[in-house]
Amino acid sequence: MIDIDVVSHLESYLTERRKELFAKVLAQRTRHFTVAVEDVYQLHNTSAVLRSCDVFGVQDVHVIEERLGKKMDREIAMGAQKWVDIHRYNDTKSCIAHLKDQGYRIIATTPHEDSQYLQEFDITQKAAFFFGKEREGLSEEVLSEADEFLKIPMVGFTESLNISVSAAITIQHVTNKLRNSDIAWQLTAEETLEKRFDWCKKTIRSIDDILKRYYALHPK
Repeated sequence: MIDIDVVSHLESYLTERRKELFAKVLAQRTRHFTVAVEDVYQLHNTSAVLRSCDVFGVQDVHVIEERLGKKMDREIAMGAQKWVDIHRYNDTKSCIAHLKDQGYRIIATTPHEDSQYLQEFDITQKAAFFFGKEREGLSEEVLSEADEFLKIPMVGFTESLNISVSAAITIQHVTNKLRNSDIAWQLTAEETLEKRFDWCKKTIRSIDDILKRYYALHPK
């Protein structure tokens, strides 16, 4: 549990504008939906997905690096890695197991013959949207473990979209639909407090010294 007094103390180092921005952004954050990217080769694609999650309010991104272990492209992400929680996995199996334990449906985004269209998707249950490699798509492991398949309607000659574009379209659609529903999609009070604390630590200079002084004056 995060001590609210500690958070309040740290927020005293922030400008009013920054505190208001944190509150505004956190009010729109959700864990009802999450996103997973599987062994994406082009680094900027994963970074762009991360940025889309931040823009549309998805708090968590799950990055599977079974074959391709790379660091996030900070330039493309444009600071989004500070505000979105990144969870890394060495294999697809452990990522799927973790998400299922958290109560997420596994949604494979693919032009599979049994796929439903994006506008038909049921938003009432928690869902993790999986996006695959640029050329190969999702692995057989994801396809076999998927609870549902999802595709974006297309009417042109091109039959596929870049992964970062597909992710942006999907995330924007489902989060917009979510915010216009009666579903309780926001972060809990405890989750919100945890992010306030986390974002303060990532924002304030000399944070270690400040916390050291605070705990010296307020021993538990």
